[in-house]
Amino acid sequence: MTRLAWSNNAFAFDLYRGLGAGAGNRAISPASVSMALSMAWAGARGGTAVQMQSVLRFEGSPDAMMQASGRLATALQDPSRPVVFRIANRLFGEKTSEFEPAYTDATRAALGAGLEPVDFKRAAEKARLLINGWVEEKTEKRIRDLVPRGGVDRETRLVLVNAIYFLGDWAEPFAMESTRPAPFSVAASTKKDVPTMHAVESFRFVAKDALKAVELPYKGGQMSMLVVLPDAVDGLPALEASLTGERLEGITRSLASTRVHVSLPKFEVDPPGSLPLGEALRALGMADAFSPSQADFTAIADPPDPRDRLFLSEVFHKAFVKVDEKGTEAAAATAAVMERAASILAPPVVFKADHPFLFFIRDNASGMVLFMGRVADPSSR
Repeated sequence: MTRLAWSNNAFAFDLYRGLGAGAGNRAISPASVSMALSMAWAGARGGTAVQMQSVLRFEGSPDAMMQASGRLATALQDPSRPVVFRIANRLFGEKTSEFEPAYTDATRAALGAGLEPVDFKRAAEKARLLINGWVEEKTEKRIRDLVPRGGVDRETRLVLVNAIYFLGDWAEPFAMESTRPAPFSVAASTKKDVPTMHAVESFRFVAKDALKAVELPYKGGQMSMLVVLPDAVDGLPALEASLTGERLEGITRSLASTRVHVSLPKFEVDPPGSLPLGEALRALGMADAFSPSQADFTAIADPPDPRDRLFLSEVFHKAFVKVDEKGTEAAAATAAVMERAASILAPPVVFKADHPFLFFIRDNASGMVLFMGRVADPSSR
């Protein structure tokens, strides 16, 4: 599971950079994307499998990685944890298509991903609404319209879906009465007053390499949010470009218990539409999986007519993160659409998140990044 977490984090930063700098707030769940694509990789063969393994940074066989994903999912959803964490996987397959029993049995056994027959050929829009309804149910209605209109059609044969939902209270909630408006620099010369939370507690903290980082634990201590703030008001683009899984691990290893005055704006990242990941994944080296002529997913389905073979047409992703005095609510879903070929008592150090910053929701035991993103403007979604 530790190896799986390392692979997930390495892929997370590759994908995050691959999406480009962009503007505004952003949230993704690399764990959701990785899990959805791991189901596709489990049915890939030849060059398609090699490329997917390289991009996803997986070490080991598809079966071993799926088993590790299943064990990690079980650990994350341990009912004894004082947080809510749910993971759901499902395969939505064209009801007239024949899928390899070995594949569907393996994904069901390892990830609980049952196969649900739908009618893409004659009722693609109805199937899309069914998929989106399932995602809404699994994410407490936080992820809506994951698969956009036109995202599936009569040529679609299989949609692999992962949904993640998290609700966690801070180990020490921020006092409501301490929240007050404070200036936030959305740009070097532009400030906005935004509701900002305050707490003076013992947190794990580090200041080095032109950044500050503080770890805010959730109840139970098994999960936490790491907030990483560049020293420079306009330093977020450079920080995003330089961060890797290894550097994040180095930051977390450097954290030390310190009395900190944390100032953190309340924020909510809730994008109106899904984020298409296909272009970024192709650029990272997963080109064959998206090619009708090159993709080899014959371990999922191996029809006699080559024109009926599967390829990835698009990967849709959407994440929601809300942070307030009580804690954090987060949800994400990914759909891979496949078509046929056609210091104590000392004065506290100050962590003042008054300009753009990054956040990471992590499983502390494995180190896996479950959600990550940036807050460029807390007043905007």
